[in-house]
Amino acid sequence: MMVIRPIRSSDYDSLHDIAVESGIGFTSLPVNEELLRNKIASSEASFSAEVSEPGEQSYLFVMEDGESGTAVGTSGIQAAVGLDDAFYHYHLSKVAHVSRELNVSNLVEILTFCNDYTGVTEICTLFLREKARKGSNGRLLSKFRFLFLQEHQHRFAKTVIAEMRGVSDDKGNSPFWRWLEEHFFSMDFPTADYLTGIGQKVFIAELMPKYPIYVSLLSKEAQAVIGKVHEKTRPALQLLQSEGFCCRGYVDIFDAGPTVEADLQHIRTARISRRLPIRIGDAQDALTNMVINTRVEDFRGVATPLLVDESKQEAIISSQAASALNLVDGDMVRFAPLKIKG
Repeated sequence: MMVIRPIRSSDYDSLHDIAVESGIGFTSLPVNEELLRNKIASSEASFSAEVSEPGEQSYLFVMEDGESGTAVGTSGIQAAVGLDDAFYHYHLSKVAHVSRELNVSNLVEILTFCNDYTGVTEICTLFLREKARKGSNGRLLSKFRFLFLQEHQHRFAKTVIAEMRGVSDDKGNSPFWRWLEEHFFSMDFPTADYLTGIGQKVFIAELMPKYPIYVSLLSKEAQAVIGKVHEKTRPALQLLQSEGFCCRGYVDIFDAGPTVEADLQHIRTARISRRLPIRIGDAQDALTNMVINTRVEDFRGVATPLLVDESKQEAIISSQAASALNLVDGDMVRFAPLKIKG
């Protein structure tokens, strides 16, 4: 059984392997020992902190293989982005150029440099190792976060976003960045991506064009990838869209990948989730649910058959699942179907 839990310092080697496998373009996991260890330490502090409102907390989870005890994937939640470090985007919009005298009207697209998402919650750092990509592992690793957000709402903002990886090739070359590099940065995409990942973002404010960019002035290759996702990211985007996330025109400043957003109360899994005490029993033929305990520092999450006894208002799960969640009879869980029909 796969178990979701908070990352620990002993997971460093596994996290490093995940970072290496994630490759160029996965900004939130730079292959840098100091940065990775700092991420772990920051997460441990966040899980143990008493929180009354969202702040600089960064929660990093791992998916642990119950048989081997090793972490095979990771996903995270940033409580409020942009508070201690600028959080940049381009916003894609349209302006009309009109001359009534000449009877000419042109609607053109522009990209405007902005910090509009400052203070919102971000779900981030989602990566599952190739060897673990089977069954519903990927779905669980992504969607359990909506249960955690719903259970601990005071720790997070009302708006939740996710940055989607944009188009780049196997060598990390981004068509969108290639145009920016040529005109403004003189720095290749892997270098810019790495510097951002290790927190060195000053160069963005110093070198990024300050005025809106007319999309028609970009290369055809750059125009073609604005708002598009990397082929390996399409399943993740489709999953978020099925949960109610949508893009409102914000794209990444490096690869132009879309940022999607949703109000927490409108996220499908969060909205339909239930909170009940458990009873350990036979639920073998029941529908598979994502189930989390209601704790923070001792958080656990699994995918397991769960049967609801409506008359007693109890959730019935197996002893194996209860053990994985560190629960006994009467403890509370939050749960939702792993696959939602319709």
